[in-house]
Amino acid sequence: MPRPTKCRQICCLPEKQNFGPLSSSKDIVETIHMTVDEFETIRLIDLERLTQIQCARQMKIARTTVQSIYSSARTKLAECIVKGKELHINGGNYILCSDSTKKCRCIHCPKKLCNR
Repeated sequence: MPRPTKCRQICCLPEKQNFGPLSSSKDIVETIHMTVDEFETIRLIDLERLTQIQCARQMKIARTTVQSIYSSARTKLAECIVKGKELHINGGNYILCSDSTKKCRCIHCPKKLCNR
């Protein structure tokens, strides 16, 4: 039996949850789903320029887990950009930092209940 998935601590929810091609045609566009914790790894590593180890400490998970989540998120982003697919961000196992309004690094913030 596999181990239960740990909740990942995230600083804030994305301001926008849907992204997609700007084409004017109303053709059916395939949607890629990204979890909030995948979004958080992209934010921390690519935007905040943290290492995977620093990201793991902030999210309170193992570095190898961060590596796996980050790899999955990058693949999804690439597929959206290259193949013109829509991206929808929601879901996942995460704990929202209670101090997210201060744009903190979340290392010492108290936890809220897991959002599963």
